[in-house]
Formats: sequence, C-alpha cells, structure tokens
Amino acid sequence: MKKFFIIIFFLAYSLSSNAHMAHYNKFNKIEMEILKDGEVIGYNYYFFKKDGDKTIVTNQIKFTVKLFGATIFEVEGFGEEKYVKDQLISFNSKTLQNDKKKYVNLEFNKQTNKFDIQGSSYSGIASINNVVGNWWSHKILQTDSQISPISGSIKEQVVTFVAKEKIELYGKTYDVDHFKLTSKDMSLPKDKRLNFDIWFDKKNSLILKVAYSRLGNWEYKVKKFE
Repeated sequence: MKKFFIIIFFLAYSLSSNAHMAHYNKFNKIEMEILKDGEVIGYNYYFFKKDGDKTIVTNQIKFTVKLFGATIFEVEGFGEEKYVKDQLISFNSKTLQNDKKKYVNLEFNKQTNKFDIQGSSYSGIASINNVVGNWWSHKILQTDSQISPISGSIKEQVVTFVAKEKIELYGKTYDVDHFKLTSKDMSLPKDKRLNFDIWFDKKNSLILKVAYSRLGNWEYKVKKFE
C-alpha cells in the first residue's frame, strides 16, 4: 500500500510541475543563508530577469569556513542560466574554491538536441534531461541526473519522497514535502557522493531548505524571497 501511495504521489507531483519556468515568474530574488554547524558562514542568492519567453537566472554564492580564526575553506562564485520558455539555452559559471579556479560553459545544441559542455571536470555532451544543480529549481527533484554548477560533471541521482512535514524558518511555518536526494551509485567516495535532505514548499514552488553532512552539518535555508 505504501509503495502504491508513493507512485501516485510522484505521478501527481510530476503532472503539477509542467511549465516549470512559469512557476518563477513571480520571483525577482531568492536569498538563502548557508550555515555550518548552526553558524551562518555565507549566502547563496538567485536573481530572476524576465523578458517575454526569456528568463535569466543569476547565482551568487560566497562562504568561508574558519578554524581557530584561520580560513580553511572558501568558495566564491557567479553563474548565469538562460532559458527560452522551459528550455535551458546556456549556463556559464566561474568559481574560486580555495584559490582553485573552476568553471562551466554549457550551450544547448539545436542540431543534436543535446548540451555541449566545457567544464573544469568534464567536457563533452549531455542529455537535455539533465538539470543544473542549483537550489532555486525544483526540477532537480524530477531528474535522474544533474550537472554540477561548479565543474560541469554529470552526476546520476535517485530522489525519494520521505514525508509531508511542517518546518519553521525565520519565524514562519511552512507545509513542505521532505525528499532524500542521493547518488545512484552510493559506493562513490563520500566527497563525490550526493546525499541531501531537501524540503520543498509546493505552494510557492520553492526549495526552502537543504541539509547534508560533510565534515560537519551544512544547511542552506531560504531567508527571503520576493
């Protein structure tokens, strides 16, 4: 019976997620705070610019991890996704990770109906069913694989519905769907493996919170959207 319920849930969820970019017409900005072990260490901001059927989503991220006052890990990056209707046309990003430069240059190839990717970890082609792994888009909960927004690598994934829950963020209570997103191959090294808990607000079409453990407990939380 439980298995039947999950199948029905995902069917209903999938059908309600058509016309994906239309869900974000009302947004100009999404602000997420980044926390490690309960302490705010940075931010992840998304900005939306619309012009008819065209949408540009820009992403700014910055965080710093310190130990005894010394910086041990630091990330700062910028990315831009361009869409025509629901089709991703291009994605470009530059990220500085502990002084190491990483990048992605992705273009939609109309002739092959695939993505052409030049990235710091992967260069080649990819199916258009892939989704750029940024937290503003709930399409990441509907795909079998994602493209790293930092390096361009392709990661196969499995998404499992956990439960309907209530969470409180910054004094507000939300009804959410809790999902688990993991790597399809869980034998991968821990630093390469996907293993996220995600809380999705279906009413606002927003991923409100993401949590994972990697040398501590990390959280991305939506503080403000407008």
